[in-house]
Amino acid sequence: QDGSKVDPGVRASYIFNSTIAGIEDADALLIVGANPRWEAPVLNARIRKRYLMGKFPIAAVGPAVDLSYPVDWLGEGPDVLSQIAAGSHPFAEILKTAERPMIIVGSGAVARPDGAAVLGLARQVAETAGAVTADWNGFNVLQRAASRVGGLDLGFVPGDGGMDTGRILDGAATGDIKVIYLLGADEIDTKDLDKPFVIYQGHHGDAGAHVADVILPGAAYTEKDATYVNLEGRVQRGQLAVYPPGDAREDWKIIRALSDALNATLPYTTLADVRRGLVKANPVFQGIDDIQAASWGEFGTTGEVSGAFTYPIANFYMTDPISRASATMAECTDEILGGGEGKTGTDG
Repeated sequence: QDGSKVDPGVRASYIFNSTIAGIEDADALLIVGANPRWEAPVLNARIRKRYLMGKFPIAAVGPAVDLSYPVDWLGEGPDVLSQIAAGSHPFAEILKTAERPMIIVGSGAVARPDGAAVLGLARQVAETAGAVTADWNGFNVLQRAASRVGGLDLGFVPGDGGMDTGRILDGAATGDIKVIYLLGADEIDTKDLDKPFVIYQGHHGDAGAHVADVILPGAAYTEKDATYVNLEGRVQRGQLAVYPPGDAREDWKIIRALSDALNATLPYTTLADVRRGLVKANPVFQGIDDIQAASWGEFGTTGEVSGAFTYPIANFYMTDPISRASATMAECTDEILGGGEGKTGTDG
């Protein structure tokens, strides 16, 4: 949804390779275009824990914010990243002399128009610093969306001749695209979706539901047996706690029923069929709760990079459909932020 310029062909380019626990093994850290205190508070607490252990220089590229530990803010834009990649910046030497240097790239940093070039620079920094060895991979992307990694593992990206999010929205604005199916897509800019026929599948009636012509009510995470992949690439299972209310159904059942109606019946009728299909699409889904090291490879591009990094979360307190649908949370946000500043939560 956010238009990230990651490479789905190289898994190491979009997961948190060091693992969250592995933060404690690192001995130097560079944060690029991320605010982990808001984007991943539990992970940020692990970084703070490592800082308190001592001998852990931390630098960051992006607008200065309070991360709860001392940070050397090197600058706000990717020009600094270019200097580190070239070895001309002083922090490049700190990374090189570290035994286990770590780089954390924010998902917002690679969602820019020049995101592929930013990703390429970050890869160059990791390689130049020796952050990728036989027993250590210090390159990490900080994904924000639940199971974004799982979608990439399944290849849910535009194919040859396909359109990315930006082009789809442009086509909707001009009227070239007649129908749009929003599968839980609430983090996009919906202002130009007045021309196409919009189908929304999801729960809690968030932004996508507000512009929909037809709503297919899906089950919330507590209402279905589901498979997720966290930012480390760890495949995890969630179990149904309560049944979906009313006409709501598990997402795979809605899509299976729709395939029947379109005379394009999908080849699964049970949850077990779906899970076998996941493994067939990508063997990584075979290992539940396992960490599987990703192979390193070429990813990202070369090219011009410019402009300060911006952080994708404007309102920490309303970053998901459930909190945004809560009147109580809205009142609390008004009180904390002072008059509803940043009410839309994530930018996607």
